[in-house]
Amino acid sequence: MTSTAEIPPSSAGAADPAPLAHVASIAAAAAMGGFLFGYDSAVINGAVEAIRHRYDVGSAVLAQVIAIALIGCAIGAATAGRIADRIGRIRCMQIAAALFTVSAVGSALPFALWDLALWRVIGGIAIGMASVIGPAYIAEVSPPAYRGRLGSFQQAAIVVGIAISQLVNWGLLNAAGGDQRGRLMGLEAWQVMLGVMVVPAVLYGLLSFAIPESPRYLIAIGRHEEARRVLGEIEGRGTDLQARVTEIETAARGEERSTFKDLLGSAFFFKRIVWIGIGLSVFQQFVGINVAFYYSSTLWQSVGVDPTDSFFYSFTTSIINIVGTVIAMLLVDRIGRRPLAVVGSAGMAAALALEAWAFSARSASGELPAAQGWIALIAAHAFVLFFALSWGVVVWVMLGEMFPNRIRAAALGVAASAQWIANWAITASFPSLSDWNLSGTYVVYALFAALSIPFVLKFVQETKGRTLEDMG
Repeated sequence: MTSTAEIPPSSAGAADPAPLAHVASIAAAAAMGGFLFGYDSAVINGAVEAIRHRYDVGSAVLAQVIAIALIGCAIGAATAGRIADRIGRIRCMQIAAALFTVSAVGSALPFALWDLALWRVIGGIAIGMASVIGPAYIAEVSPPAYRGRLGSFQQAAIVVGIAISQLVNWGLLNAAGGDQRGRLMGLEAWQVMLGVMVVPAVLYGLLSFAIPESPRYLIAIGRHEEARRVLGEIEGRGTDLQARVTEIETAARGEERSTFKDLLGSAFFFKRIVWIGIGLSVFQQFVGINVAFYYSSTLWQSVGVDPTDSFFYSFTTSIINIVGTVIAMLLVDRIGRRPLAVVGSAGMAAALALEAWAFSARSASGELPAAQGWIALIAAHAFVLFFALSWGVVVWVMLGEMFPNRIRAAALGVAASAQWIANWAITASFPSLSDWNLSGTYVVYALFAALSIPFVLKFVQETKGRTLEDMG
């Protein structure tokens, strides 16, 4: 997808505040894709143990079913930009909404394990598309004066989606008498958990018919009059609409599409800055954050926690994730990216080390002593808090800022791909690693959190207060 960051702000630099509420509602509708991103990513947490017992599979096979959605995510992310440039941002949203809907219905009514995996891949494609089209569309319809604040809607929607999925899972489990395979509405509880996503998916599709097409896309396909109308709605009547159309056209003509060849360096294949971006992506995932969102219910049950309580703890963890994300949004432009990352890494390392110590006390029957159980629970929440207020937001901010203009699009694609691959590696390996040694698994995550500190201090430059043109 063509870049949206370089449109000159001249005539729209001081946006009319009058249409802000209207633009905010448009951005919120588009951010429903982010909500579904978070919801679909985390809802599987409530079904893991039920799937294991329903299909009588071991940890390795189970992990592949859980992680296979990430293959779809990579496909969706890789194709969304081209689809959006060819048929429009709104049509791309509608395709994603349809895929979310089909995935929800199919996942709730699987014939066997193989087609459950297939529906997971389809849902993953929708997640990947939503991860690209949401931020791009919001940037393109936001007045320059409000672009940063409106752009944060996507990240906020993701963490809210995660929290709501855990709350719904907990409510459904209680309705089924605490049994993930208990009967509910003619199905097993875990099937209803996966099927409920059809509600926000359909809502996303309906909302996409109520919001305007991106003016940038309209200009690209020659629909200038419609583009002027949309610009008037989102930037206010005082805007010189013809000047804005000219600015967007000029910026689009001046853009150069970066290619994979532009990323190659004289040593170690990629340029140094590309490797730094890949490193940020990998470290973000190798601390094990998605274990907290994909497997937390299973994890707590494995150390003796009641299933209903384990679902509630998954929900409270998601609330902590929202709190941390808000803190990051408030601080990232005040204290900078690097300080937040270092503080987050130190906090995550300490919390993960505490979890590793607590899990080392697990008895032969799999239960934790009361003291270690409480320490593990508190440390797990602290880990998510430190991640959310640092690496959860900072990495995406830095990846959008750190690359030179000429290679930004291609470098972002490589870094995002590395993130999905790292996510898959952690998600697919956790069940087998936890069977091997749960405490040892958390030691590995703690080591990655600790190693991320010297990585940031040595290789990552602060981007706060620097223009995109300064990045070299």
